[in-house]
Amino acid sequence: MKEGLRKIGTWLRWLKCLRCLKYLNPFRLLKRLDRYIIAKFIGTYIFSIILIISISIVFDVNENLAKFTTYNAPLKAIVFDYYANFIPYFANLFSPLFVFIAVIFFTSKLAGNSEVIAMLAAGVSFKRLLRPYMVSAALIAAVNFYLGGYVIPKGNQIKMEFESKYKNKKRSLSASNVQLMVSPGVIAYIQQYDDQTHTGYGFSLDKFENKKLVSHMTASVIRYDSISDSRYHWKAQSYKIRTLKGLREEIQSGAVIDTLIQMEPMDLVFSKGQQETLTITELRNYIGKQVERGSQNVVQYEVEYHKRIATSFASFILTLIGVSLSSRKRKGGMGLYLGIGLALSFGYILLQTISATFAINADTPAMLAAWIPNILYCFIAYFCFRQAPN
Repeated sequence: MKEGLRKIGTWLRWLKCLRCLKYLNPFRLLKRLDRYIIAKFIGTYIFSIILIISISIVFDVNENLAKFTTYNAPLKAIVFDYYANFIPYFANLFSPLFVFIAVIFFTSKLAGNSEVIAMLAAGVSFKRLLRPYMVSAALIAAVNFYLGGYVIPKGNQIKMEFESKYKNKKRSLSASNVQLMVSPGVIAYIQQYDDQTHTGYGFSLDKFENKKLVSHMTASVIRYDSISDSRYHWKAQSYKIRTLKGLREEIQSGAVIDTLIQMEPMDLVFSKGQQETLTITELRNYIGKQVERGSQNVVQYEVEYHKRIATSFASFILTLIGVSLSSRKRKGGMGLYLGIGLALSFGYILLQTISATFAINADTPAMLAAWIPNILYCFIAYFCFRQAPN
C-alpha cells in the first residue's frame, strides 16, 4: 500500500514538472491569428523564392549552355556542383526582395478581402497585428544568417571551382613577387607561386628584432603541406638559414626541412569573390590576421562580414514597410503597392552595391557602408508606420 502511494506521489510530481514546462514553450504565446499570418507569410515567401529562382535558372541555362558545351561540362557537375549551389546563393542574396514581395502580396490580399478591417474592428491594434509579421521576419533572418554565414560559403567554393573549370576559366591561379608580414617582425617573400600545386619558387624569410636582421632563410622551392594535421605547415627544399648573433654568423643548409610559417595559400593568391567562400568565423579570423600584418587588402572582406549581419536585419525593416504600405484597403487592388514594394526592394539592393563600391574605392568605413541601406530604410519604415491605419 505504501509502495503504491509512493509511486502515485512520484507521478504527481512529474505531472507538476510537465505542467511547468508548458510555460517555457514560446509557441504558447502565438494565438490563432498569429499562426494564420505566419503561415501566410512563410508560405508566400517560399512560393516567391521558387517562382523567381525558377525563372533565373531558365535564363542562366540559356546564357551558359554554349559555355558548358564548349568546355564539356558533365551533367552531374552542372546539376550538383553549379545549380545546387546557385539556388541557395541567389535565394539568400535576394532575400530582402522576396520578403518584401511576400508581405506586399498576401497583406494586400488580406486587406482586399476586408480581413485587416475585421481584425482592427475586433479590437486588435496595428502594433498587435505586427507581432506575427515580426516573428516571421525573425525566423527568416535567423535562417538567412545561418545559411549566409556558414552554409552558402562552402557551396560558393564548389561553384567557383566549377566556373573556373567549365565556365570562364579566368580564376587567378598564380602570383609573382609576393611579399607579406607573416607575423610581427617576420617578412616572407616568394618570387613565383603556383596555387594549383601550392608551390612557391624563390622563397626568403627575414626575421627582425629591434629593426635588426637576426635570421635570413632562403629556399629554392617551398610547398604547402595540405594533408598535415596542423596549419601553416610548409616544406622547404634546398634551404639555407643564416642566423646572425652580433658579429657571429651561423649557417645551416640542407635538402628538405619542415617548418611552420604563419601563412596559407589563400594569403598569397587573391581571386575575385574569394571573400564569399569564407564562413563568417573564417572572415573574422582572416580580417584580424591581415590587420595585424598591416595589410591594406581587407576592405572587401570587412564589407562582406558586416553585410552578412546587416542583411539579416533588413528582414525586419522591409517587413514593417511592406505591412504599412499594403494593410489599408484601396481601390484598384495591390498593383500600385506591389510596384512600390518592388522599387523599394531593388533600391535597397542597389544601395547595398553602391555603398560597398564606395567602401572599397573611396575609403569609406566598411561597417558604415554595410549599414547605410538599413539606416536610410529605417527612416522610410518609420514614416510608413506613422501613415499606417490605426
